[in-house]
Amino acid sequence: MAGAVVAVGAIVGTGFVVQSAVATQNDSAAAAAEARQTEADLADRVLRAHVTWTAKSTVTDANSVIAAAQGKTDATTLTASVTTLNRATLIAAPEHIAELASVTKTQTETVQAAVVAVDRATAEQAATAAAAAQAAAEAQAAADAAAAAEAAAAAEAAAQAAPEESAASSRPAAPTDPSGAQAIARDLMAAQYGWGDDQFGCLVSLWSKESGWNVNAYNASSGATGIPQALPGSKMASAGADWATNPATQITWGLGYISGSYGTPCGAWDQSQSSGWY
Repeated sequence: MAGAVVAVGAIVGTGFVVQSAVATQNDSAAAAAEARQTEADLADRVLRAHVTWTAKSTVTDANSVIAAAQGKTDATTLTASVTTLNRATLIAAPEHIAELASVTKTQTETVQAAVVAVDRATAEQAATAAAAAQAAAEAQAAADAAAAAEAAAAAEAAAQAAPEESAASSRPAAPTDPSGAQAIARDLMAAQYGWGDDQFGCLVSLWSKESGWNVNAYNASSGATGIPQALPGSKMASAGADWATNPATQITWGLGYISGSYGTPCGAWDQSQSSGWY
């Protein structure tokens, strides 16, 4: 009987050991399963966080491109994709979110390329217009400069011509009925130099101022003598020995002096008018 009791006790003890081992094994399996589930949940959260961040970044870039596309190109499809992607980040699986983000990114690049093309064309048009405006401005400036130069040349020519016209208009007319020494002078100047009444008028006024056509005129201050007021009077001897008393001799010498020094009686008259002597 004692042996039987011992045998039964052995059998009972072995059962307890087996049950304990099984329980331990079950606990380990459960722990392992729980650990695997935890890892899977963590991986899912990491994946969702990543695709969510990518989706938000994609939406931000897309919205910038949509704003830049206003008035330049159609961004309707991209706008719809952004709306869909925003909703998907709240409820969709990470894989679906990633797919939608990829589609949105591609559409963003397409719209952005269209915006760049429009901006480039606009810039080229602006550059062309600016170049045309610059060319027009330069052409106008050149035309203005040419006009100004022409006007200046005309003004200079007018200014140069004015004294001559003024002098001509101030020159005296010839007397209608010259007599005495004046008549002699008119005949001599026409015969010897071909001068007409316009030059005769200047001569009459010149020698009227100098000597009053007096063959005996004498300037005590300077020594100038005779009708032409030769200085000294003895110079007139080259025209004749009777230079002191003969008006024709004095006039002959005087006309030669005027021709050699001033070209014409009016040239001598202009000199006299501007400086007081000739």
